[in-house]
Amino acid sequence: MRRRLINSTLAVVLVVIAVFGVSLVIVETRTITSSAQESVDNEAVRIGSIVDSRLLGGENITPGMLADQISKDRYARVDIPGHPPVQFGDHPTGSVIRGKATGEQGEKVVVEERRSSVNREVGRTLLIIGGVALLAVIAAVLLAVRQANKLASPLTDLAETAERLGSGDPRPRHKRYSVPELDRVADVLDSSAERIARMLTAERRLAADASHQLRTPLTALSMRLEEISATDDLDTVKEEATIALTQVERLTDVVERLLTNARDPRTGSAVAFDIDEVVKQQLEEWRSAYRSAGRAIVCSGRNGMRAVGTPGAVAQVLAALIENSLMHGGGTVALRTRVTGNQSVIEVTDEGPGVPADLGARIFERSISGRNSTGIGLAVARDLAEADGGRLELLQQHPPVFALFLSREARTRKAPHTPRSEDGGDRPVR
Repeated sequence: MRRRLINSTLAVVLVVIAVFGVSLVIVETRTITSSAQESVDNEAVRIGSIVDSRLLGGENITPGMLADQISKDRYARVDIPGHPPVQFGDHPTGSVIRGKATGEQGEKVVVEERRSSVNREVGRTLLIIGGVALLAVIAAVLLAVRQANKLASPLTDLAETAERLGSGDPRPRHKRYSVPELDRVADVLDSSAERIARMLTAERRLAADASHQLRTPLTALSMRLEEISATDDLDTVKEEATIALTQVERLTDVVERLLTNARDPRTGSAVAFDIDEVVKQQLEEWRSAYRSAGRAIVCSGRNGMRAVGTPGAVAQVLAALIENSLMHGGGTVALRTRVTGNQSVIEVTDEGPGVPADLGARIFERSISGRNSTGIGLAVARDLAEADGGRLELLQQHPPVFALFLSREARTRKAPHTPRSEDGGDRPVR
């Protein structure tokens, strides 16, 4: 492209020089020739006037008398009737420019000049025109090279940007070139780079969230299947199979929820549901894991509460909090349900060391963890809560108290305030 721009610009300049240069040469040649002819004619008339005045005064006409009246490079001849011709100057040879004049006394004057002197003047003019044309060509080449670089370099940069986008480097360059068309292309490429970066971030986030959120359900499902394979009791097999099917349904709901949030985090599938059922489900799912760890999980608070949200998403949020307490907390883990204003609240607390002071305000940020974990679970849990119009907060750091706030259903069942434990008995929670 650079070569084409230079060649095209140079071609245009050469055509302009050829058209106007040739015309100028013709005009200047004619002008110089006409000027030389006019000068010779005027000199012939002037000499004739001098001769007339001398003849009227009765003076003799001699070459010495007229030699100073003519240019050195010219030749003159005066023919006077009744007198011998008078000549002065060097008689030119070859092609000449001749001027003639006739005086009042009948004398005839002829002035001649070599045409080579005119040709030299024409040659000097052509040399000047040629020099100007050469300077114009050099300036045109320099301008063409500069313009070609101004246009070709941005195109090279844009090609490199497009290549980086294709190789998976979506960083926008935000570089502009003061050329509207090229700047428009740069704007489009930068916008595409930002969209690709957002899509790659969303894909990586979806992969990380899916890996984290599916790990626990798959582990629990694997444990149920192991219990089924290890027992011969038909009732136990049916019970564990029913729980396993429920977990498969939750697993499917988790996948669908993650995909929905990846497409549009604001899209929710909130419905009115019974909080007791979700809490009971989580107690049954995590009971064996806490028993294996020598710890207990209990529940207390208000019964018969209903809220508006997605049951699967709420279950995932509680699972993330319960798992977080199992991994990083200590002692008994307690789930407490209560009502505040027009919201239903589910609190999860334990007797562990709590959340470090420097992480309290950032505990829900991705990749933030105080125990070398992934730092994804709480971030995903808050996203799931916010997708249904709820919110997840850390109410207290020592001991840790996490609270899930959900919108209440317009009408709720009234039930007595009865604490519940994992064993079905009443057990107060601190």
